[in-house]
Amino acid sequence: MINKYIKLAVVCSGLSLLGSCNDNYLDRVPETAINNENFFNTATDLELYINGLYNFSGIGIYQSDATTDNASTTGNTEIKTIMAGNASAATISGGWSWDQLRKINFFLQHMGKAKISESEKAHYEGLGRYFRARFYAEKVQRFSDVPWVDKALEVGDTDYLFAKRDPRATVVQKIMEDFEFAAQNVQPRIKMGTVNKWVVLQEYGRFALYEGTYRKYHNELELKTTVTEFLNKAQALSDQQMREGGFSIYNTGKPNQDYGTLFFSENLENNKEIVLGRFYANNVLNADSWPGMFGNYEYYPLRDLVQAYLMKDGSFYAAQPGYEKNTFVKEFENRDPRLAQTYAYPGWQLIYSHTYAQGAGLYVQQLAKNFSGYHQIKGFQNTLSLEARNNLDIPLYRYAEVLLNFAEAKAELGQLTQADLDRSINLLRRRAGMPDMVVDVGIDPVMAARYSNVESNQRNLVLEIRRERRVELAFEGFRFTDLMRWNVGELLKNKREGIYFSGLGQHDMTGDGIPDIVLLASSSSIPAVKEKNSLGRELQYYRVGRFGQDVGVFLSEGNNGTVETIENTGTFEVPKFYYRPIPQGEMLLNDNLKQIFGW
Repeated sequence: MINKYIKLAVVCSGLSLLGSCNDNYLDRVPETAINNENFFNTATDLELYINGLYNFSGIGIYQSDATTDNASTTGNTEIKTIMAGNASAATISGGWSWDQLRKINFFLQHMGKAKISESEKAHYEGLGRYFRARFYAEKVQRFSDVPWVDKALEVGDTDYLFAKRDPRATVVQKIMEDFEFAAQNVQPRIKMGTVNKWVVLQEYGRFALYEGTYRKYHNELELKTTVTEFLNKAQALSDQQMREGGFSIYNTGKPNQDYGTLFFSENLENNKEIVLGRFYANNVLNADSWPGMFGNYEYYPLRDLVQAYLMKDGSFYAAQPGYEKNTFVKEFENRDPRLAQTYAYPGWQLIYSHTYAQGAGLYVQQLAKNFSGYHQIKGFQNTLSLEARNNLDIPLYRYAEVLLNFAEAKAELGQLTQADLDRSINLLRRRAGMPDMVVDVGIDPVMAARYSNVESNQRNLVLEIRRERRVELAFEGFRFTDLMRWNVGELLKNKREGIYFSGLGQHDMTGDGIPDIVLLASSSSIPAVKEKNSLGRELQYYRVGRFGQDVGVFLSEGNNGTVETIENTGTFEVPKFYYRPIPQGEMLLNDNLKQIFGW
């Protein structure tokens, strides 16, 4: 591990100490003063300002699939409010913030006075334009049509301040131009943990794939004639990064560990799969050691994702007879090893129990009302060492996504070859010890029904790449955006299901054949003195029933079935709910703004 003082300097100049390293400085030096001779004079000035634009996630990425078919939450989320029928421009009021854009444009307006070489100036301009492209990509994904602003606004700029929404196509063209400039000019090798050429290329390719597939599957935009252009760009950018970036998939030949290691690591600095990481150091910059993704605290994984993983031999899980009624133990038998590196599995040992009521030791589900029964271990530091938890590094941008973007773009174009698969998807499969994907892979009826709108002469490959993407990037914050761009938001209406139980009585949850929990009918009482199993462990008792009954766990059939977490998931109105309204307060301030798509 590098010296902690070097690590602190890297983080301050990179991702993490935004409050203590960057914003405080900008607060001390007002923009009116920065605009004079005391700033924007040196590369150090430009770097310091750019640092203040970093707004990447931390450990929260591991819970950002909440309210998708991967995971859910008992907490409030925007899409839950929308689907519950309580949505309006008055109640959905987020996202219309432009402070970051003004900071970016202020930088771009003034950085040219720095006394540095032209190549250095191009590098810093590229960084500024990268952050502007990133900012606008998020706005387009949320609102579609938004005003394009390329200057730092002042009070008298009424033409901008009271502008109309610019068409999506216009804004996206500007985004692509900014990304292109950044890709051509940002340097490839700079300080660890900072945005370089490869970070730019990865996000540029990600956006090109997003926009290409969004236009392909969203007829309401009337932009389908431009789909090929964007998909070609996505695959070309990914291909460039694959050929020139020097990245590789982390693989030490341990298929039951290597994938999970990426998310449990205290040292990712030299890992060649990490394109951009957030690096922490104990007592210098501590990671968030709160184990929010494990236990029963709002967030919980779902059975739907469990059923997406293939069998170990590469066959479809849904092809197994009676798979719908597989028990928790059965679900994990002979599966893609990434499943047991993502979900807590039968026989897993819990060390850092924190507030988990069952305590440390052999993992036994803690069932609770409105939770699925599944628990997540991806990103969870299962150790008593506070130092280790404080050191947890976060892989924000992984090379794995680049490979997935490349394969998806080519499959959507109908151009994916076996050689393409071998240099992309199959590198991920091989890390996990899974059979290679082949171009003539069959179609899983479950996947075909889920994504019935797929349009490609390689439909079979599109379906399997979507599965691979879901599995490989599970709980890293991609799922909601993927569902939106593929125009399958209605999947959010599906039940949020948990573990399947065959009926009342005793159940083995650890795979050793010894019962661990007891399910009782709603009319029964939990005994004051609990029976112990043959290992001397006290059995855990739960009263089960349907929604509306006074029980501890809801089951779909009352005394059996899947654990149910939400009685009514709501509705998903198409195309309206793919977008968000401009907040009502902004509409009152600017008469030129108009709502679109039914808002």
